[in-house]
Amino acid sequence: MKIIDVAEHYSENGGGVKTYINEKLKNAARLGHEMIIIAPGNENKVEEKHGGRVIWQKNPPLMVDKRYGVFRNAKAIYEVLDKEQPDIVEGSSIWAGGRMVKRWKGDALKLFIFHQDAIAAYAHTFLDRYISRNKIDRLLFPMWHYIRSISRGYDHTIVSGEWLAKRLQKFEVKDPLAVPFGIDKSLFSKEKRSKDVRKNLLELCNQDKDAALLLIASRFHPEKRLRTLFEAANEVNKEQPVGLMVFGEGILSRKDRKYASDSEHIHLAGFTQNREELAIAYASADLMIHGSAAETFGLGVAEAICSGLPVVAPSVGGAADLVGDKFGILYEPGKVKECAVAIKESLQRIKWNSSGNQSPLPINSVEDHFDKLFELYEEKLRQKENVNPINRLVEHNFPLRLVPSLQKRSQVLSR
Repeated sequence: MKIIDVAEHYSENGGGVKTYINEKLKNAARLGHEMIIIAPGNENKVEEKHGGRVIWQKNPPLMVDKRYGVFRNAKAIYEVLDKEQPDIVEGSSIWAGGRMVKRWKGDALKLFIFHQDAIAAYAHTFLDRYISRNKIDRLLFPMWHYIRSISRGYDHTIVSGEWLAKRLQKFEVKDPLAVPFGIDKSLFSKEKRSKDVRKNLLELCNQDKDAALLLIASRFHPEKRLRTLFEAANEVNKEQPVGLMVFGEGILSRKDRKYASDSEHIHLAGFTQNREELAIAYASADLMIHGSAAETFGLGVAEAICSGLPVVAPSVGGAADLVGDKFGILYEPGKVKECAVAIKESLQRIKWNSSGNQSPLPINSVEDHFDKLFELYEEKLRQKENVNPINRLVEHNFPLRLVPSLQKRSQVLSR
């Protein structure tokens, strides 16, 4: 298959979406598929990457986070799609990129990739301290109408978990199909635990080796609710010594960044592209703490679980679906005191890393995920071809000279 992903959220300095798409490029090549990414960038260029291609198109940056771009030129996208004639085109955004793919008139199978729950990421994050999340969803019916209208320009919607498929079904988003994501299990393992690394990380947090080491790995964005985690760690420090190591970069209000910098036992380590370094940090910590209730999957949480690291996470969203009651403790999103209690309770349990959590991991490998994903694509592509009335006419020896005119009429009617 030739697959083109119009990926508005892809950025070299991005988080989970970047990781996921890079793995998609690698695994498409492994399975013999041609994978092309169209992404907004600072300049027009084509990059050979991980066995596929990334076509960067010059577009303006996202005003609230300049690491990302925003599609503004639909014509440039259509020129690539018309030239490449993919079997499958993916729209990986509910914003401009998703709308542009919806309007493209090509014959490819169209798949709406639901990477971000914008209502949870923004409305829930800012308003759920005042009113319930269910009420927020009801109040934002125009936004759900918008998402539904985009999804109806596609053949199917691809999501990362059954829980998310059920959420979208409730709002009548078109045909959500769940294919749970996966991670590199060869990279993330509790076997990488290092006492020396643990000691060094605690020293950066101004704590000695007897303190507990907490870890955050997160893009800095309001939906990640990092201030909740910072304050919860400081609450715990009033009763027992902990150090909080924070990996990540992005938007963080000056006030919140200053709060973290002024906290004696919080260390902002910045963004790291060294996945091995991160894997060792995961395995060497005592507990991951997580703030986002808007994850569609939670790659960082999955990596932590595979590293033998228990997780304190909000009770809503993809992170909660992964953690459940077997791999950590859940708390009400945004509640500092509940988060602090969950941290203390987790630290009172037996050493997870030394004893090992024996529960079966609810996480695919990257290879398993993409094997299932591309098998689904092939199945849906066959179904689309089988229901195509033109194909049926050809199979029944309809005069081939009349097929082109029928195809044109079919395209006009479909518009």
